[in-house]
Amino acid sequence: MKIAIGSDHGGFELKAALSGWLRKSGHELYDVGTSSNEAVDYPVFAKAVAHAVASGQAQRGIMIDGAGIGSCMTANKVSGVRAAMAYDLSSARNGREHNDANVLTLGAGLIGSSLARQIVDVFLATDCTEPRHQRRVAMIDGLAAPTSAPTATAAPPELSGLSDTDIDRIVGRLAGMMGSTPAAQSGPVDPSSAVPGDQAPDSPGSLPGAIAKYIDHTILKPDATRQQVAKVCDEAIEHGFKSVCVNSSWSSFVSKRLRGSGVLTCTVVGFPLGAGAPEVKAAEARQAIRDGAKEIDMVINVGALKAGEDNEVLRDIRAVVEACRDGSAICKVIIETALLNNDEKRRACELSVKARAHFVKTSTGFAKGGATAEDISLMASIVRRHGLEVKASGGVRDYADALRMIRAGATRIGASSSVDIVRGAR
Repeated sequence: MKIAIGSDHGGFELKAALSGWLRKSGHELYDVGTSSNEAVDYPVFAKAVAHAVASGQAQRGIMIDGAGIGSCMTANKVSGVRAAMAYDLSSARNGREHNDANVLTLGAGLIGSSLARQIVDVFLATDCTEPRHQRRVAMIDGLAAPTSAPTATAAPPELSGLSDTDIDRIVGRLAGMMGSTPAAQSGPVDPSSAVPGDQAPDSPGSLPGAIAKYIDHTILKPDATRQQVAKVCDEAIEHGFKSVCVNSSWSSFVSKRLRGSGVLTCTVVGFPLGAGAPEVKAAEARQAIRDGAKEIDMVINVGALKAGEDNEVLRDIRAVVEACRDGSAICKVIIETALLNNDEKRRACELSVKARAHFVKTSTGFAKGGATAEDISLMASIVRRHGLEVKASGGVRDYADALRMIRAGATRIGASSSVDIVRGAR
């Protein structure tokens, strides 16, 4: 592939490292500069990379500055360019799969060379193939440039399709990356605000038709047999559930059983107590990912949280998150809400955000209580603006239960009664 690459002075060293690696990988580079650590203006080089892609001189572009944000803004001013900033493997993959991004911007101050190589690898190897994503990309490309400056009361044309929630989430994600936290939302999500047929942020589709794609079909009982696990896998394939969630000893068996079906393998880690060492949980996660798991549901150290040892809890979560991000897997953090008061739930969610997890999850199903709409609403009000999702698990037994959780803010449901939920929706 022919790749245009550029940087400012802050990204020069990372550009040099990536250039050598890309050439070694067989790519042809068009280096627009800069050529030293001497201070320069990043918009000049971001524009050059963008024009190289827009003109057809290069198939993809890579631009590096301190944070990647300004270069992304600059590149997107050039017609024909869809620039995406990435800071982990998930954002790189999403930028390609969902948005068909043709320019990647990186922040040398946010990531190291090893992670940068992985991000670039994913960016170059991933394609946008889903018709629904291609249709939306066409909508982006079809947006007309404004003919005049917007009035003081009008939203800028490029933001007119975004809701306040969308903007809050974008600002929150950027603020988190820059080390600041936006002001807290005024309160939890109103559980009555959504109705059947609505599509929640990050949801897999509108209800009730898409209910199966919200569900992690679960079998976690200690006496589960191979025959029972196989049955759960077959049910997941039949109904099109999002994943099958199992204990780690079943990861390999399940991933092979589900191969080619589109149903993911989800594995629990540190389950059900969460009291193991962070290093042990991380090792369990890495093994599960090697065995085929695409999602990891880890249990936090609840005792450390209740003792106020937030640094230990952060270390615990971060160890598994890093294992997941290294393996291109999703990490869901089980906070065991039935054992926590509201302040502890808030802290657990905030620590999950800080650790860069993908989801927070209510329960293991092995404690004294499970998911409640109130807890889902509280959790969503804390994490949603940072781009995290919420999984409701524990005691979700029918479609009415599932709908109540989704209305409160859940975008994933963990249940062993998944077939009953789908039948109830029908």
